[in-house]
Amino acid sequence: MSIKRRQTSQFNLAFLDIMCCGFGAVVLLVMLLHGDLLANRKESAADLQSQADRLERQVRVGREHLVSLQNSLEKTDRERLVTEGLSRQVLEQIVQIEEELGVLQKDSLAKREHIKALQSDLLATDEKAKRIGAEQKEELARGQQVRMFLGQGDRQYLTGLRLGGKRILLLVDISASMLDETILNIILRRNLAETAKRSAPKWQRTLRTVEWLLANLPVESNLQIVLFNTKARFALKEYNGKWIAITDSQVVDRMLIAVRQVVPEGGTSLINAFELAMSLKPRPDNILLLTDGLPTQGKQTPSKTTVSGDERLRLFQKAIRLLPKSIPVNTILFPMEGDPMAAVSFWQLAIETSGSFLTPTRDWP
Repeated sequence: MSIKRRQTSQFNLAFLDIMCCGFGAVVLLVMLLHGDLLANRKESAADLQSQADRLERQVRVGREHLVSLQNSLEKTDRERLVTEGLSRQVLEQIVQIEEELGVLQKDSLAKREHIKALQSDLLATDEKAKRIGAEQKEELARGQQVRMFLGQGDRQYLTGLRLGGKRILLLVDISASMLDETILNIILRRNLAETAKRSAPKWQRTLRTVEWLLANLPVESNLQIVLFNTKARFALKEYNGKWIAITDSQVVDRMLIAVRQVVPEGGTSLINAFELAMSLKPRPDNILLLTDGLPTQGKQTPSKTTVSGDERLRLFQKAIRLLPKSIPVNTILFPMEGDPMAAVSFWQLAIETSGSFLTPTRDWP
């Protein structure tokens, strides 16, 4: 039996080959395109990751900066609160200071009015006493004078001054303020030569007053002269601490010459003068004080170049504590400007010590 062979079609084989080749080409094309897409996706993913990292860093830095800003804001708020508190305190202090200043101004005005009233009463009393006792004092003076002294117009009186006592101490202020009555003229005169300083009108009045007092002390009295500015010393060194009989004209003349040779200079320490006065043995029973105002320093030279009126008053009160109430203090004041409390203070001292207080006219003695 014969077997029939199946005949194959060339057309079908070729078609399958073409289809396979085409499919392979499509697959290859798809693979190529897919590889490019994967590469592009990886690059895009890398870029996005980089941007994400950068943004994350910026966020982290921003958060840190935000924390810093919040801390600064809290600190600023605290400082603002503190500043507001201090501001309120300063405003309260300003208001308090203004109130105190108003009170001080009122007190100062009242003190000035009180001083003016006291000065007016003092002048009226002084004039009245002069009118009542001038003739009597003049007659007594003519009969009791140890030394001769004639002022202008034979004015040998000083009403109300207590010149009695067995031991009379004469305290003479030789500070620079004794050169003149005004601060400006004092500054000008203290820069002059020594001869010009000794010739200053106010100092010459002081010297004439010293001479008048020496001429009118009781014949039975003893004398000592203390000169003081920032320090205190006896007029004659060889008679330190010794009482001199007023009738011993030679020694008294030497004392007067020593006073005339003094050049006024420096500040005023009343406490040093009173301390030296209390060192005398026996102590004086009468003090005659020639000065022009309240002290400007205590025992030591102050560090400041200026001194207020209240400080001068405190220095005066501290100085007079050294004096016992039993010793009368008779003050002859040659007043200067800028020291309104001087007259009242020395007047009060005269009352407390049973002494006297006088402000002579410019033409005396």
